[in-house]
Amino acid sequence: MSLISLETIEINKSQIEVLYLNNPQTKNSMTWEMGEEFYEAIQNLKKRNPLPRCLILTGKNDIFSSGGNLELLKSFASKTYEQNKRDMFKFYNFFLSIRTLPFPVIAAVNGHAVGAAFSLALASDLRVFSSESKYSFNFVKLGIHPGMGSSFIVKELFGTDKANQLLFMAESITGVEAYKFGLSYDSVPQADVVRRAIEIAISITESGPLAMRLLKENTYNFEALQEALKKEADAQAKNFQSKDFLESIKAIEEKRKADFKDY
Repeated sequence: MSLISLETIEINKSQIEVLYLNNPQTKNSMTWEMGEEFYEAIQNLKKRNPLPRCLILTGKNDIFSSGGNLELLKSFASKTYEQNKRDMFKFYNFFLSIRTLPFPVIAAVNGHAVGAAFSLALASDLRVFSSESKYSFNFVKLGIHPGMGSSFIVKELFGTDKANQLLFMAESITGVEAYKFGLSYDSVPQADVVRRAIEIAISITESGPLAMRLLKENTYNFEALQEALKKEADAQAKNFQSKDFLESIKAIEEKRKADFKDY
């Protein structure tokens, strides 16, 4: 079964693409295999002629994504520091390839988004959140440094103060709270998220495509993001060598809070 699926919507002779995360067995968790498929889909979209005018990123199964896959996380404990440093950098770039698309990306976050999934949503150009769903950066509660570009992207978009609140506190917030916090363009009931994203995409198709492409090219500092990803990969690789990381995995499996010892 494919972990990624694409759907084309034709609007006024323009194409809007909808990319779905689709891993129902694990609540659309972000596996290595999904990352490879995701990256390939993004590269193929960049080769389209004519190019799509907009991409909507969303999830099937009434959930956006539960974030990093638990089995994948567990596998890092058995790898070397150098392996994890290399693999994490590659894994981040599978998904953050959306930043390289020459047209806008709207995240239709139609359910819970945790950790790396929340990062992916914020890496999109515009976001619509499900008002009743929950969103959080839970990295530090797992005993690991934030990843998937979150330590850079949140500061890039919203400043250090908001980044500290989200990343240090690791608290769960609703879509309504996220909207009030300034994290999204809109917040609507879960059943209306994709519809609202399509409305925004249609509005985008009414603007000049070349202007949009140039704007997307000039909006982000991709080189700075890459440097930040290297730092995150290094930090997470160090965390994966710690006993605290093993304790966090054990705590997840035993459905309890982790008892960190700082070693």
